[in-house]
Amino acid sequence: MSTNEVRSERIGATLLVTIDRPRARNAVDAAVAAGLADALDLLESDPGLRAGVLTGADGTFSAGMDLKAALRGESPEIPGRGFGGLTEAAPAKPLIAAVEGPAMGGGFELALGCDLIVAAEDATFGLPEVKRGLIAAGGGVIRLPKRIPHHLAMEFLLTGEPVSGIRAGELGLVNRVVPAGDAAAVALKLAEQLAGNAPLALAAVKKIVRAADGVPDADAFAAQREEMGRLMASADVREGMRAFAERRDPVWTGR
Repeated sequence: MSTNEVRSERIGATLLVTIDRPRARNAVDAAVAAGLADALDLLESDPGLRAGVLTGADGTFSAGMDLKAALRGESPEIPGRGFGGLTEAAPAKPLIAAVEGPAMGGGFELALGCDLIVAAEDATFGLPEVKRGLIAAGGGVIRLPKRIPHHLAMEFLLTGEPVSGIRAGELGLVNRVVPAGDAAAVALKLAEQLAGNAPLALAAVKKIVRAADGVPDADAFAAQREEMGRLMASADVREGMRAFAERRDPVWTGR
């Protein structure tokens, strides 16, 4: 599936999603948001797809919100899904950001909305919204202080200054720092690794992590017991145990 501004390509069990507006530095307008929402729908609905990789065309991840489109009255948000159709969407399947070049403002927030981030050494991450009289309302203000120490997050949010992919790695903000041009390839390898695991278990991990955010441990364990009950009743758990006993790779069905 592809649109004029978002391309989707199946690579094995992975959906590679590319924001394709290089002349606008892959900024997010209404069409990009709709295209990303459609791509996530495809990822979620197709049982043959186990993970997604999000990247940008021509060495740029995304410059964030398209300010010119916003001035025309276009919204880069999808109701119920947030900025770019992603930041509030909470997809069940794993999503990896492959960041080359700038990931600024909403572009950085798209990456923060993913489960893993692979960054090129010369990538740049920044939340410059305060320089425009705004705040990083697509998840930056909410998510970043949960990912890195408080004072470092506040430096991003209050100064609006960017950091390099190398510095992002030092902060523990990204999973892999790779040579320029290699982010998508490394992200696809990570996605392939994830795709070898049980899809119901991957979805359960994501659901429990979200449920445990900011709640007492007792509530988090209650949510976990509920998910474990569903997993233990699944065919995939039985298949995983049989495969281990028979010393073979499991064949997951997602049931």
